[in-house]
Amino acid sequence: MSDSYTLTELAIETLKSVGKPLSSIEIWKEAEKLDLTRRTNSSGKTPWATIGARIYTDIKDNSDTPFVQVSKRPAKFFIKDQKINNRELIAEVDNDIHKEVLETEAISFYERDLHPLLAKFLYSNTHFACLSKTIYHESSRKSQKGYNKWLHPDMVGVYFPFNDYLKETQRLQESFKISSFKLFSFELKVKITFSNLREYYFQAVSNSSWANEGYLVALEIDSDPLLKDELRRLNNSFGIGVVILNPVEIEQSDIFLPAKAKEAIDWDTIDRLADENKDFKNFILDLTEDIQLGKVKSNYDKLLSDNELENYIKDKGIRNLAK
Repeated sequence: MSDSYTLTELAIETLKSVGKPLSSIEIWKEAEKLDLTRRTNSSGKTPWATIGARIYTDIKDNSDTPFVQVSKRPAKFFIKDQKINNRELIAEVDNDIHKEVLETEAISFYERDLHPLLAKFLYSNTHFACLSKTIYHESSRKSQKGYNKWLHPDMVGVYFPFNDYLKETQRLQESFKISSFKLFSFELKVKITFSNLREYYFQAVSNSSWANEGYLVALEIDSDPLLKDELRRLNNSFGIGVVILNPVEIEQSDIFLPAKAKEAIDWDTIDRLADENKDFKNFILDLTEDIQLGKVKSNYDKLLSDNELENYIKDKGIRNLAK
């Protein structure tokens, strides 16, 4: 047995021997049939997960990688320089790629179409329990190009403690200069992949600095395990949380990564946002009035009923992209 026989070498040898694209678990199973697995010193319970991660890393970081990814759902890999002579196998690769193109082209909805879904989730979720408001970028003042880039969040939210604390408790908090109100900022995207991850994440970082908690929200995150690892690293470094929407059961949407809560509010950015965008200014005016009244009387984004939301999702063609 050779200690130097790596899982990457196992993947290369297996793919060359089998002669067709395989997923990471298929690579391991075929390697078992070829009696190649005994040559590795892998002791983990899911070596195919390690194989997938190693191949992803090699494709991403190694300009001379021997691997090529030919499909995403499921992720299948092959060897760059090896030809597939069997027509049936060629059709399999072509169909996988064609299927992905069709799935991408079939998306007929936009990021802003996801706002009612997020508004419903934010109101019903115990972590947020907040009312939200859409911020229309087109309502901002026209400024020098680049001046307002990544300034405006897509949606903002406010948690009111009116139903959670007695008025006496709220007055005591005011006496101690303690606030139970929380402000949230949200950047919405349809899908997060490695190609757009950093742009999307730092867009959320830029336009959420003013809030107690900022989130990047998406309908789907690509299944690449390295992408989720990178999201965790960014979350640890910059504190922006991640929410994955579930259009089938909106209450089962997932706070994949919670945001790092900040006690201090960035008042300078709030002032600039209110000055630049009338929707944000109205949001500040409304929540200020509601705080003074001690109850919610202002208008925030409409909360659709379960039936209304179901019909809305159907009409817009919003669906779980992973299915």
